[in-house]
Amino acid sequence: MRPSFRHQPFRAPARRPGFRFTVKAPMAVLAAALTMSAAFAQAVPLPKPAPKARTGATADAQRQQPMPVAPSRPATTAPPSPIIPDLRSLFGGGSAATPNFDANQRALAGKVSSYLSTLQNVSGNFVQVGPDGRRTTGDFYIQKPGKVRFEYDDPSPIAIVADGSSVVVRDRKLATQDVYPLSQTPLRFLLSDRIDLLRDTNLVGVSADDMYISVTIEEKQPLIGTSRLMLMIGAKDNQLKQWTVTDPQGYDTTIAVYNLDTTKKLDPGMFKIDYTNYPTSGP
Repeated sequence: MRPSFRHQPFRAPARRPGFRFTVKAPMAVLAAALTMSAAFAQAVPLPKPAPKARTGATADAQRQQPMPVAPSRPATTAPPSPIIPDLRSLFGGGSAATPNFDANQRALAGKVSSYLSTLQNVSGNFVQVGPDGRRTTGDFYIQKPGKVRFEYDDPSPIAIVADGSSVVVRDRKLATQDVYPLSQTPLRFLLSDRIDLLRDTNLVGVSADDMYISVTIEEKQPLIGTSRLMLMIGAKDNQLKQWTVTDPQGYDTTIAVYNLDTTKKLDPGMFKIDYTNYPTSGP
């Protein structure tokens, strides 16, 4: 069965027979694509809301003590229960100006920036919770700069691959894949070779408590709306725990990661995007 493709107008290639093109907002569509696999999962209760941030003594203590270095190959653990933060309540759902961060918050943002910049190759497992509360699982692989692969467990037919410049959302069942510029998706913040959150992003929130350091990035796109990406890092082990994407319609998709491995050598071929053909599975 020959696959068909839908490609964003940002980098339109020469039109080929059998290809299907659609015009979509990359941020919103990618967030929606991340939730497509939820249709193949069972509904589960929503996890408890994120704990309230403390920016006083806790943040000051973390500023005084360096973050512990996380082990490169932790023992296998059970899937976590993702925390579903309410970003709209945190920021009132509006578009307030970028806040003036105090010294503690700037120090926390610097630590998260350093961690993300040193995280070059990592693989592990993930649990995804969509806007409707449905949960899916799978494996992920990151190779910086710009490369990632999400493989969803059966029965989901979805895979997401970024090769450094483009992102494809592939549906093996329908034999289709949609292509988006990586620069227009929130994945670029996770996949940057080096990043300074205060300098390179529109950072609108920094908080910390006993369990997590959380940073929130906001993006505004004309004719599309405002979207947010919230990253949560473990306050004790200094490991990436989860991220939440809020699309311009206000729908949240949360992905929690675990069993992180920074020692595994990843095959560069797993991040190659096949624009001509790829294996398909039956219905």
